[in-house]
Amino acid sequence: MTSALHLTGVFLPEAQAREVWIVDGVLVDEPVAGAETVATDAWVIPGLVDAHCHIGLGPQGAVSAETARAQAETDLSAGTMLIRDAGSPSDTRWVQEAPELPRLIRSGRHVARPLRYIRYLGAEVEPEQLVEQVRHEARDGDGWVKLVGDWIDRSVGDLAPLWPADVAAAAIAAAHEEGARVTAHCFGEQAVHELVAAGIDCIEHGTGLSDDGIAQMAERGTALVPTLINLDNFPRYAIPAREKFPTYYSHMMDLYARRKQTIAAAIEAGVPVFAGTDAGTVIEHGRIRDEVDALAELGGTDFALGAASWGARAWLGADALSLGASADLIVLDADPREDLSALRRPLAMILRGRVVG
Repeated sequence: MTSALHLTGVFLPEAQAREVWIVDGVLVDEPVAGAETVATDAWVIPGLVDAHCHIGLGPQGAVSAETARAQAETDLSAGTMLIRDAGSPSDTRWVQEAPELPRLIRSGRHVARPLRYIRYLGAEVEPEQLVEQVRHEARDGDGWVKLVGDWIDRSVGDLAPLWPADVAAAAIAAAHEEGARVTAHCFGEQAVHELVAAGIDCIEHGTGLSDDGIAQMAERGTALVPTLINLDNFPRYAIPAREKFPTYYSHMMDLYARRKQTIAAAIEAGVPVFAGTDAGTVIEHGRIRDEVDALAELGGTDFALGAASWGARAWLGADALSLGASADLIVLDADPREDLSALRRPLAMILRGRVVG
C-alpha cells in the first residue's frame, strides 16, 4: 500500500481537464478520503521515455551495479520513467525489480563483428553465426534485439555494413520468429537501406537515409530514433581519423552537415520518430530534455513531446494515463506545448504512484 494522492489538471495528449486520485500506484477517478493533493490547475504528461539508452554500460563495457543504479537515478531525475535499453553487456534484470527506478525494456547485448565496433560492448560474431546469436539475444532480452549495422571498415577506410544483406535479412526474420523486434545502429547509406528493405523494425541514428529510404520507412512504419544530441558529436568521432582515413572523415562530416535536414525530412514524411539520448558512453545520462529540445527544433513542441512521452509509450506498449494505469507522470506548471521549458521545472514527478521528485 502507498499513500493516496490527489491531482487536478489538464492531461496530455487529450488536453482534457481531469480530477484523479492515485491509489496503490494506479490512477482512479473515485475520491479517496485523506488523499494528499499534489497539485491543482496543473498540466500533466505521461513520464518521459528514453528510447535509446544504455543502463549498465560505460566506455569500457559493463559497469558495476552501483554505477548502473546511479545511471538510472540520473535519468529518473530528468523525468525519464521508461527506458528502452539499446544494448548493454550487463545483466540489468535487477533494475526491473527496483520500484524506485525507471521501468526498463532490455535489448540484451549489441551484436557486432570482431574488430568492427567499440571494444567490450557487444557480442562479436561472424556472419555465419549471426542468426544463432540473434535468436539468443531475442530470447534473453525483452522483445528487442540490437544490431550494429555499420561501422568503419579499416580495409576500405570508410563506413561499411557489417553484415551481408541476405544474412541480415535472415537474422531479422529469426528475431521475428522469436517474437522480438530488431533495431540497428546505422550512420551511413548502404546498411540503413538494406536493413529497411529487409524488414527491420527500427533504425538508430539514420543519418544516411535518402528520400527513397525515408519513404519506405514511412510506408512500412519503420521507426527512427535519431539521438540528435549524439549526432552533434560526429566531428569528435571523425577528426581523429582525418589523416589516416580521409574518406571516412569526409563522409562523417558530410553526414553531420546534413543531419538535421535528413531527420526533419523523416519527420515530415511521417516516419515514427522517437526520442533517445544514447546515454552510456559519450553522452551523459539525464539528458532526455535536451533531446526533446532538439526534436522540437525540427518538428515542433507537440511532436517532440509525443516522441518522448505518449507516442513513445504507445510504440513500446506501455501505459499512458488511462484509468487503472500505473501512475507514471510529470506534473507541470504550464502547458509544455506552449512552454517547453516547463519540463525543466516540474511541480512533481510520480513513478508507480510514488512522488520521486
